[in-house]
Amino acid sequence: MNLLIHRCMKHFFLFVWEVAKIVIIAMLIVVPIRYFVFQPFFVKGQSMEPNFQHGDYLIIDELSYQFRTPQRGEVIVFKSPQDPSQRYIKRIVGLPGETIEIQDGRVTIFQADGTTQFLDESYYLPDSLLTLGKVQVTLDRDEYFVMGDNRLLSFDSRSWGALDEGNIIGRVFFRAWPFAALAKVELPTY
Repeated sequence: MNLLIHRCMKHFFLFVWEVAKIVIIAMLIVVPIRYFVFQPFFVKGQSMEPNFQHGDYLIIDELSYQFRTPQRGEVIVFKSPQDPSQRYIKRIVGLPGETIEIQDGRVTIFQADGTTQFLDESYYLPDSLLTLGKVQVTLDRDEYFVMGDNRLLSFDSRSWGALDEGNIIGRVFFRAWPFAALAKVELPTY
């Protein structure tokens, strides 16, 4: 009887050890990916409507900007310049070295090489949406101008100024929820 109990205990501990090894290996793989490569983010509020709704579950790519600079039109998640404990989601409109002017409902970009571009946002915004405000901001070499897609309800660079590159967490890579809107988030064409 003692031999039977001993064998059962041995099998039980071998089973527990195998499960523990699987959990440890999984943690060694998942934890670094979760904290250094991809991060989940829930959209809160209406500032990115109509493209992102309150409650959308997004996957943020934290690794891309280690190898390249952010691009115009990318949707990013960043630490709030006023309260670093808060995370915001906005779209990059202005790049380092550019001057951004908002006037009469239009966004104009004056590039460092002297060229001027009227920002065509028809790829991701309805034509009826106006960009309110009268702003002119010249960006330093590590600053970006960001705005929410819902220009009427967005607290963004029009209110608090340029976003420092150090505040950027990553770009929105994938929408995982709601399931009906499951998709990779693509860069718009201008």
